[in-house]
Amino acid sequence: MMVKSSEFITSAVKPSQYPPADLPEIAFAGRSNVGKSSLINKLVNRRRLVKTSSTPGRTQLINFFLINQRFRFVDLPGYGYAKVPKAVRRQWGAMIETYLTGRPCLRGLILIVDIRRTPGREEDDLLHWLDHHGIACRVVATKADKLSRNKQIRPLRNIAARLGVAGETLALFSAKSGLGLDTVWDQIEAMLDVRP
Repeated sequence: MMVKSSEFITSAVKPSQYPPADLPEIAFAGRSNVGKSSLINKLVNRRRLVKTSSTPGRTQLINFFLINQRFRFVDLPGYGYAKVPKAVRRQWGAMIETYLTGRPCLRGLILIVDIRRTPGREEDDLLHWLDHHGIACRVVATKADKLSRNKQIRPLRNIAARLGVAGETLALFSAKSGLGLDTVWDQIEAMLDVRP
């Protein structure tokens, strides 16, 4: 996809703060520090549309970005080992669930995993929860440049097996090299064409 414009719209913690539900949305979720911000920045060909940080848990709000004046990307707070109090993490869970279940314009979610780490219970639970609620999801394995091509095969198989998804549906991605950029866009475009 040719991205001609991308801009930050707003941050929110509750539905009253969301933009109007008048455009389709694709949400992005993943563990803290998995490369979510870098993926979004690469997709829109901008270095700093989404702030990146080496500190886990930096994204603490739901952030909305308008793409090509036609649809929105929604950056959800990371989960997992974020160095924030448990009470804050519980609030994030409720905030994310409220968004995912109550947003009529949501077309799907990109679940981001680090190719170097086997997904845990959080990812498994999220996929089952999304399936239960009928929300389309695609899995993207980031940081592919951290492993040689030969060493990418086994981790991808492990991720597919752990999450119970077909290996060919996994997208391998590197924000550094741009590997997999077209594949991720293909997945996003397919979800944007789906109507509830």
